[in-house]
Amino acid sequence: MNERIGVLGGGSWGTALSILLANKGYDLDIWVRDIKQAETMDSTRVNSRYLPNVTLPCGINVSSDLERTICNKDYILMSVPTHGVRETLENAKKYIDKNQVIINVAKGIENDSLLRISEIVKEILPYNPYAVLSGPSHAEEVAIGLPTTVVSASTSKNVAEMVQDLFITSKFRVYTNPDIIGVELGGSLKNIIALGAGISDGLEYGDNAKAALMTRGNIEMARLGLKLGANSNTFNGLTGIGDLIVTCTSIHSRNRRCGILLGKGLSLEESIKEVGMVVEGVRTTKSAYKLAEKHGVEMPITEEIYNVLYNGSNVSDSVSRLMERDKKHEMEDVARNNNYYW
Repeated sequence: MNERIGVLGGGSWGTALSILLANKGYDLDIWVRDIKQAETMDSTRVNSRYLPNVTLPCGINVSSDLERTICNKDYILMSVPTHGVRETLENAKKYIDKNQVIINVAKGIENDSLLRISEIVKEILPYNPYAVLSGPSHAEEVAIGLPTTVVSASTSKNVAEMVQDLFITSKFRVYTNPDIIGVELGGSLKNIIALGAGISDGLEYGDNAKAALMTRGNIEMARLGLKLGANSNTFNGLTGIGDLIVTCTSIHSRNRRCGILLGKGLSLEESIKEVGMVVEGVRTTKSAYKLAEKHGVEMPITEEIYNVLYNGSNVSDSVSRLMERDKKHEMEDVARNNNYYW
């Protein structure tokens, strides 16, 4: 176990993956922006804010020293919210060597630039190898060793397999995928649909409505993905439908919890405050809405969730607009296929 790892971000996911790696025998440093939080985590060996019931193994060091976390490491694991990625990398780049592998585990699209995280990294660190680790994986379950399966995606097969080897265990299975666009978009866009699933649950609309929302939501995800250069098969895999299922149904899902509160009548600000952690789907909804407009992609569910979040639309009215849209084929390409005579 000679690989050295620096982790940027001490939230639930960064902490859970650090625990996984430490339990494999790796030594690693976690950087936490807040000095007091870093000191408390390091001294108590508990991330009381995000994973209060899990003890940090002895191989984990926590500090607010960015240089110490990055220098002389082989891998840099980025686990900061999407809106903080650019600032964090700008502050960190003076310490980063071009041979260090950057592994991103955040899920989102930058609001102003509409860039995926790999594109942000490419702007700031153009020569570093890059991979994204994504899939249906709640930190609360990974931290205690429950079986989980994810995907390592990179434009380089070698890098994707290096990251696969770094993380894989008997309880944490890792596949590889060359479609970095599809993997990043799937992980980002499913949070929007999870907000909608939560709203449906908050309104007590039942299982039928949520199943329809998830299925049509996955079609929206793939529709935008194809326009941006992704492979449609990726959205049928772990980082598409897999991540969508877990985020729309799990008690651990922040996006679903936020949606439930919205469905029950709380404001967006009240809902986010109640969740108490970053709800990536809120910002991602704005980015996806802008991307759909820019590229002329039809995304009615995303549009209605955007209206709820940013235009003050009544959630029941938004559901009605979705249900009352003009009738159409479920699969336009199937209906128009010459093999079917109807």
